[in-house]
Amino acid sequence: MTRIENIRCSNCGSPAERHHLEQSLIRTQCAYCDYLMITCSKTGKVIEAYAPGLSLEQLVCR
Repeated sequence: MTRIENIRCSNCGSPAERHHLEQSLIRTQCAYCDYLMITCSKTGKVIEAYAPGLSLEQLVCR
């Protein structure tokens, strides 16, 4: 069973989602800035991460 939390993105502050997956994985994703981080819920280790830089235009136009 997957549980979904609504959170704020740690990269840009926009609304994002944190998915608690069955395989002891947590996937945090933001559709606004394309942020992604997958971690192990048991160890806290990062398995995969992608955090693009934000342009000044993205920050000003929010």
